[in-house]
Amino acid sequence: MNTKGMNEMAGKAPTTIDDYIAAAPPEAHAHLRRLRALLRRVAPEAREAIKWGTPFFVEPRFLFAFSAHKAHLGFAPSAAALEAFRKELAGHQTTKELLKVRYDEPLPEDLIRRIAEHRLRVVKAREDDSFW
Repeated sequence: MNTKGMNEMAGKAPTTIDDYIAAAPPEAHAHLRRLRALLRRVAPEAREAIKWGTPFFVEPRFLFAFSAHKAHLGFAPSAAALEAFRKELAGHQTTKELLKVRYDEPLPEDLIRRIAEHRLRVVKAREDDSFW
């Protein structure tokens, strides 16, 4: 299930991350809440927003996003951030821009925290005004 299908089931598009998590499959809730809390600890000054139907952390540029699907969540810090951790991600399901974690697997919190911290450092060091 993609987020569009999830939003249609809920009757309206979520406007907050709380709404987004509530509309996700029930088996996703614990992972999504833990992931959100972890990302908040890494980037406490970041603004949370729903952009393109997906939870984003912005400071003021894109830091990372996450998404709920039928059987897994996706954590999207950027392709470059995932590439920096490619060896450590070898045992996990990934795409070029996404770490996938099945709901029946433990959330790799330490790895996600380190990727998120890396992404935050990279974004804060940038001097351009690009959102991405």
